[in-house]
Amino acid sequence: MKVTSTEFQQNVGRYQDAAQQAPVAITKNGRIHTVLMSAAFFEMVTKGRVARSVEDLDDETVKAIARSQVPDELAHLDELVKTKANRKKETGQE
Repeated sequence: MKVTSTEFQQNVGRYQDAAQQAPVAITKNGRIHTVLMSAAFFEMVTKGRVARSVEDLDDETVKAIARSQVPDELAHLDELVKTKANRKKETGQE
C-alpha cells in the first residue's frame, strides 16, 4: 500500500492497522519517504528471522519439529558443531 504523507496524517489509525498486515509506504513529493510496518515484521527484517519461545508454539508445530530429521547429506554438520563445542570446553570459552 502506498499513501501520501497528507493522507497518512489524516488517517494515522487506519494505516497503523493496515501496517499490521503489510508495510505501508508513505510518499513525500511523489517519492517513497517512510515505510510503516508492524513490530513483528520490523523484528524479522532487522534480525533476519523471528524467534519465538517454545511455549508460544502450537502443538502441531512442536510435533512437526520433534518428527523432523536432518537429511543424510547434512549429517556432517552435527559433527562440526560437536567439534567446535568440545574446543570451547577445552579452552574454557564455554
